[in-house]
This record gives sequence, C-alpha cells and structure tokens, in this order.
Amino acid sequence: MQTTDDAVTEFVPRLGLLDATMIVSGSMIGSGIFIVTAEITRNVGGAGWMLAMWALAGLVTVIAAVSYGELAAMFPKAGGQYVYLREAYNPLVGFLYGWSFFTVIQTGTIAAVGVAFAKFTAYLIPAFSETNFLLDLGFFRLSAAQLVSIFIIVLLTYINSRGVKEGAALQTFLTLVKLVSLFGLIVCGFIWGVDADVWRANWQNAWSLSALNQADGQVTYTSLSGLAAFGAIAIAMKGTLFSSDSWHSITSIASEVKRPQRNIGLSLVLGTLVVTAIYLLANLMYLAVVPLKAIAFAPSDRVGVVAADYIFGSSGTIIIAIMVMISTFGCNNGLILSGARVYYIMAKDGLFFRKAGVLNKNDVPGFSLWTQCIWASVLCLTGEYNNLLALVIFGVLIFYILTILGIYRLRRLRPDLDRPYKAPGYPFLPAIYVVVAAVLAVLLLIFETQYTLPGLGIILSGVPVYYLLIRQGNKAAAN
Repeated sequence: MQTTDDAVTEFVPRLGLLDATMIVSGSMIGSGIFIVTAEITRNVGGAGWMLAMWALAGLVTVIAAVSYGELAAMFPKAGGQYVYLREAYNPLVGFLYGWSFFTVIQTGTIAAVGVAFAKFTAYLIPAFSETNFLLDLGFFRLSAAQLVSIFIIVLLTYINSRGVKEGAALQTFLTLVKLVSLFGLIVCGFIWGVDADVWRANWQNAWSLSALNQADGQVTYTSLSGLAAFGAIAIAMKGTLFSSDSWHSITSIASEVKRPQRNIGLSLVLGTLVVTAIYLLANLMYLAVVPLKAIAFAPSDRVGVVAADYIFGSSGTIIIAIMVMISTFGCNNGLILSGARVYYIMAKDGLFFRKAGVLNKNDVPGFSLWTQCIWASVLCLTGEYNNLLALVIFGVLIFYILTILGIYRLRRLRPDLDRPYKAPGYPFLPAIYVVVAAVLAVLLLIFETQYTLPGLGIILSGVPVYYLLIRQGNKAAAN
C-alpha cells in the first residue's frame, strides 16, 4: 500500500489568511451558542460555573489549535487530522479516524446542522416544520424539515463542487455576516436588555455547584459534591467543547491555502480566539438580560430566542431565527468544504472509494463531495443523527488526545522533520489539553456509558474494514 501524497500537489493554492480564518470560525459557530447554555446551567447551577465551563472549553480549544499548528506546518497537505494520525502512529490509526469521520463524525454533524437550519426556518415558514410529515409509512416518516436539510446539503455540495474559491468566498461572506450579527446581538443586549436586578440575582450563589430540576413550575436545587460534581462538569463541558468543535477544518484543505506553513497555524489561532471571545461575551449578555431559571429552562433549550425576546420583544424570535439560519448555513458550508478532502487522501492511500481520489475539472474532489452529500442525506432521513453524534463523543476526544500526543511522538521519533512552527509552551501547554480531554473522556465513560461504549464500537468496527481494504489492495497490486 502506498501512502505517498504526491498527487495532493494537484490541488491549487487559492485561499489566503482571511479565507482560512473564516473557515475556522465559520465551521465552529453553528447553533450551539444559542442552545447549549440551557443544559449547562441545569447541570452546574451557578452563573460562575456556567461561565467557567465556556472559559475552560475556550482555553483548551485555543491550546489545541496552537498545538495543531506544529502538525499543520510539518504536513501542509490535504487530509488534516487523518494525515497527522497516520504519520505519528500508523495507517490503521489514521484509517480508524477517517472511518469514524465519514460514517458519523463529519456526515452526522452535517446532517444535524442541516436539520437545525430547517428547524429555525420553520419559525419563518411553518410549512417546513419537523412535525409536518409529508410521508408516513408507520416504520418511516419523512418531514418537511428533513427535506429542507437535504436540500441545503445538496445546494452547498454543488457550490463547493464548482471550485474551492467559490466555496471559500461563500464561507468568508457568511462568517463575516454571522460574526457581525452575533456581535450586534451582544451589543444590543448590553445596551437595551440589561437588568441590574437580574444580573445581581444571577450572581447570587454563583459558585454553588448544583443540579437544577423543574417540576410543576417549581425549580429545585440539588447540591453536588464528589463524583457527582465531576460528572456534572463533564456533561456540561461536553456541550461547550462541541459547540467549539470543527475548528481544525482548515487543516483538511491545507494544500489549497497559500503559504500553508504560516497561514494554517495563524488562522487556527485567530479563528479560535475570535469565537472564544464571542462565546464568552454572549453568555455574559445572557446573564445580564435573562434570569438564571429562564436560561436553564428555556423552551426547547433555545436560550438565544429567550434573550432576544427580552431585548427586542415579540420580533426577537424572527431575529434569532434569521441569525441561526445564517449561522448553520455557513457552518455546514465549512464542514462540507473541508470534509471531502479527508476522503480524497484516504482514497490516495487505497482506503476509500478509488474515484474519491480524483479531482474534477474545478480542481476539487467532486466524487468525495457527492459521496459525503449522499451519506449525510441518508443520516437526515434516519432521524438518528443526534444519537449518532452522541455515540462518537468519546471517540472524538480519544482522537484529539492521540493527535496532540502525536506531537510528542513525532519529536522523539522523527526529529529530522522540518518544523517551521513549533507548538508554543511545549511540552506543558499540549499536556494541559491532553489531561483535560482525558479526564473528560473518563468521566463520560462513567456517566454516559450508553453512548461511549457503542461509540467505541463504531470506531473499532473500522478494524476489519481496514484489513479488508488492505487485502483487496494487495490483490489488485498482484494482478
């Protein structure tokens, strides 16, 4: 089996630093910032703990991003994390990531973000609601929301199949729009929505770690300590970390970035810092505008909608719906653009459909894009995409840990490799990420076994697939 990347040079570098930074930021910001704060608040109880979860997630994300910069500078090629794991360990480890990436991680995220777009579109056009079933066969039901999500995935796939510049231009525009609109919401909240009494009340017992429950309109607080406290923090961190996920999308298209040794690492730092700052400011705004109980028990967890209602009145729902539509549309564009490059490199290694390793006339992996589109659409139809995402959370953390540890491994085993950029704070800063992610993974293994063990099973199911592909490749070479 060949693992050379010679064909990757067929990609044409067309993206500058701004494009790369917008892909990082745009892939991170989806619907999470408008939703997950509710679950976090229910799990940790106090305003201080809620903000701490966002701050810690931002810190470890930035640490991971600056650490990835070393890997990106060493391997400025398409494929990103798949290539890093392959080079740091072996082709099997890289394939297990790529297998999980295609079967659930990337395609499942694309499906879930597409449905989030459809859900908020239904605020403006009720006919697109997920409760409007166009087909009901008993064992299978097709909703208007699922069709809308599939349409969006197909549309964005088509745009990206026309060329990386077209996809990146759309990404830059949409990301700038959603950054400005989200920042505008924050400013409006601080100018028109701040309530001093709400702010003071929210910060009473801010560092009392407790679980919030609501029954018959009454909210009860259950103080947490010991292992239960760690479990609550782990579940809360799960939401914040994965609202900040996909920051590494730009590494998958490194071959199409100008001056990748410089611009990939810089875009990772700039993009994650911008999003982290926006997330912290948004949650500070929530605490200044909305009572803590209303945050924790926002209808359908839509904290952004509740905050907009407090700020703008009845028109707030429409404003947030438009913002989330823009945000999720841009997020999916970045995910679709970057994901296909991973399958392209896997195909070059003989570990994916052969046609996925061919570029179309627009110098992009068209077959990879449409294969990704088809599978993400199938996940939309199953209605199980959110459950699938929950299954791989543990595995995603494991791959992040392995990738960061790969920096240490490569420095020891391959010191001769050119390193135009080195991870700042090495060996201590990368170690912080590894420790935090490892503790979180263990806690999730304890408290969410129903997801972590099946998720690990999905990853390990790639082992026989890998050896089957190797056997087929050896037979083809022999012939």
